[in-house]
Amino acid sequence: MRQRTSTLEPSGSSPCLESFLITYIVSAFSCVAAALMLMAPTSARANWYEVSSDHFIIYADAQKEEVVRFAEDLERFHSLMEHSTGRELAKPGPSNRITVFAAGSEKRVRALAGASDVAGFYLPRWQGSVAFVQNVQTKRGRRDLATTILLHEYVHHFFASTDRFTMPLWMNEGAAEFFSNVAFYPDGSAIAGLRPAHRSFTTVWLEHERTPVTELLAINWQNLSARNAAAKDSFYSNSWLLYHYLATTEDRSGQLRGYWLEVLKGAPSLAAAQGVFGDLGPLQRQIVSHYKNKNRPTFRIESDQLPVGPYSVRALNEGEVASVATRMRLERGIPPDEAKNAAARLRSIATRFPGNASVMALLAQAEYAAGRDMMAIAAADRAIKLDATAVDAYVYKGSAAFRQARLLADPAKKAAAYRRAMEPFEALQQIDNKHIAPLIYTYRSYLERNVAASDDAKAALVRAAQLAPFDQELWLITGMMHINDGRIGASRDALAPLATNPHGGEKSEQVKALLNFLADKPEGQAIPLQKAISGYFLSE
Repeated sequence: MRQRTSTLEPSGSSPCLESFLITYIVSAFSCVAAALMLMAPTSARANWYEVSSDHFIIYADAQKEEVVRFAEDLERFHSLMEHSTGRELAKPGPSNRITVFAAGSEKRVRALAGASDVAGFYLPRWQGSVAFVQNVQTKRGRRDLATTILLHEYVHHFFASTDRFTMPLWMNEGAAEFFSNVAFYPDGSAIAGLRPAHRSFTTVWLEHERTPVTELLAINWQNLSARNAAAKDSFYSNSWLLYHYLATTEDRSGQLRGYWLEVLKGAPSLAAAQGVFGDLGPLQRQIVSHYKNKNRPTFRIESDQLPVGPYSVRALNEGEVASVATRMRLERGIPPDEAKNAAARLRSIATRFPGNASVMALLAQAEYAAGRDMMAIAAADRAIKLDATAVDAYVYKGSAAFRQARLLADPAKKAAAYRRAMEPFEALQQIDNKHIAPLIYTYRSYLERNVAASDDAKAALVRAAQLAPFDQELWLITGMMHINDGRIGASRDALAPLATNPHGGEKSEQVKALLNFLADKPEGQAIPLQKAISGYFLSE
C-alpha cells in the first residue's frame, strides 16, 4: 500500500453516540462455572501492573514494558483522533477515564461477557466506563482483535464526547472501522487507514455476498440486529470501504461532509446520498475498484504529532493481585447472589490483608451489589480510615446510605438520613471535582424525598450528563427533568440525539414519540414527570 506522510485530512464525519454494545457484546451474565473460574485465586507468580494516563487506566498481568507500551499506544490513538479530525477532547477527571482490564485469555473475556463469540468488549456508563481485552502484546505493530474492538469503541466514545449528534449507522460504523485499524510502531509513529484484518472481504469481491450501497445507506440498527453473522460482517466491511473511499479519494473530496450536513438538515440517508454522491450505480463500481487498488492510500502519522502525555506505573500489591479477578467480575456487573459469593471471597482476602484499602473498598462494592448496605458502609469506613482518598469507598458508602434512607417513612428522619448520605459524596467532590456520582446524587437527594430540586441540584444533573455524553440513560433523565420544569427547548436539545442514535432501537422510537408529543408544547409549560424520573433511578 502507498503511504502518505501527510496528516489525515478531517473526514467531515460528525460524531456518534453509542451507549449500546456493538456486535461483539452481549448483556447476559456468565454461568456459575465461568464465574468460579474468574474468581479463582490469581497465581502467586502474577506480575500485575497499573498504568495510569490522561484518558485510561490499564491493568494487566504482563511485563512492565509491555503494559507501558500498551498504555502509550492507547494515548497515541487518542492523539491520532484529535489530529485526524481537528477535534479536541477536554481532559477527563481521574474517575472519568476508561478502565481497561487485560483478562489474560479469550476464555476469560468470554466468561466475563457471558458469551462464546466475544473477543473483547466495552461498557460505556457514567459509573465508570470499562473495557476488557485479552492481552497487551502486539504483532508487527498491530494489536489483537480485542484491542481493535476497544479502539473501535473509543472512536465512538471520542465522537460522542465532542459532539452529541449521531451519524447514520453505516457512517457511524465505517468511521469506527476506518480509524481503529491502525498499526503502532516503536518510534512512536502510526499507520492509519489499514484494511480491517478481521473482516471477510469476500463481501466485496463476491457480488452475492455484498451489501449494495443503496442498501448500506438505509440500514438501521434493527435491520442489522436481525441479520446473520455473515450479513453483519458484510455490513461492517462495506461500511469501512465506503467510508475509506469517500474520505480519501480526491475526486470525492468534501462529499462525505456534504452528505452528513444534508442528513443533519433532516434528509433521509438515501436521499442525501443521491443528492450529494450522484448516481449510486457508479459509486458501487468505484468502491469495488477502490478495494482492488493495490495503491489504496494509508496514512503515516509521525510521532511528534501523536503525543502521549504523562503517565504513572506501579505494580499491584499482594492484596490487589489476590482480588483482581473478583474485581473484574464486579466491574463487569453481577447479580446479587453472585455478589454475595464475591463478598465472601473478598472478606477472606481482607483477613489476609487487613491494612489494604483497595481490598476494603472492593469489599464495600461487593456488599453493596449483594444488597447488604450496613456491611458495605462498614467496609467503606475501614477503607477510608486506611486511605482518605479511596474514591470508590466514598461512592459505595454514599450509595448504601441512600438506599437505607429510602426505607424510612418519617419525613424528618428521612430528610436527616439523606443529609448524612450526602456527606460521603461531598467529601468525594473535594477529592475529584469531576466525579459524576456527587452530581447525580445531589439531584437524587431531592427527587427521592419527593421534594422540588434546587436550581443547583438541577445544574448538577446537567453537568453530570455533560461529563458522560455517552450515557443515553443519563441524557434521557436530563431531558425528562427539563420537561418536568417546562424547559421545552432544553429538553429537545437533550433528547434529539437519542432519537437519531443509530443503535437506539426501541428506546429511540420512544424518544421520537416523546419529541412528537413536545412539538406543539409552548416554552414554560411544565409536564409532571418526577415520578417517572424517580423510577429510572430506583430501578438500579
